[in-house]
Amino acid sequence: MSGVRIDHDAWVLVGDGEKALVFRNEGDADYPNLQVVQILEHENPATREQGTDAPGRLSDGPTSQHKSAVEVTDWHKLEKHRFAKEIADALYKAAHKGRYSKLVVAAPPMTLGDLRKSFHKEVLSRIVAEVDKTLTGHPPSKIEQILSTKD
Repeated sequence: MSGVRIDHDAWVLVGDGEKALVFRNEGDADYPNLQVVQILEHENPATREQGTDAPGRLSDGPTSQHKSAVEVTDWHKLEKHRFAKEIADALYKAAHKGRYSKLVVAAPPMTLGDLRKSFHKEVLSRIVAEVDKTLTGHPPSKIEQILSTKD
């Protein structure tokens, strides 16, 4: 269930761990017309392409006979968390310059959580709605439809 009301000139952030689209509603709340303000992209190859070392091993006790493997670092996931911070920083700069007064945030649950942790209070005060959906692969007209449709 979305049914989000997007006021005229409100900004809409549609993001995930690798791409973020920032739109401005050039229409009104009844007939949104999302126009791209900014596109942020983050190259994030798979973990196997980012990490080259084998996982380490730790001794299980005083003798060196027993060792356990250390879990492999998920570099891909770490980069998604870092990108959420970049998105939050970009929105803070725009808010600080007074470029928007209302913000709608649409992102998958993990990214939405990362964004919430990273948003400055100046951005948080402008958020009017959050939608936990992945919409980055959709054209603006489809995003308008998905966000404004009441399920």
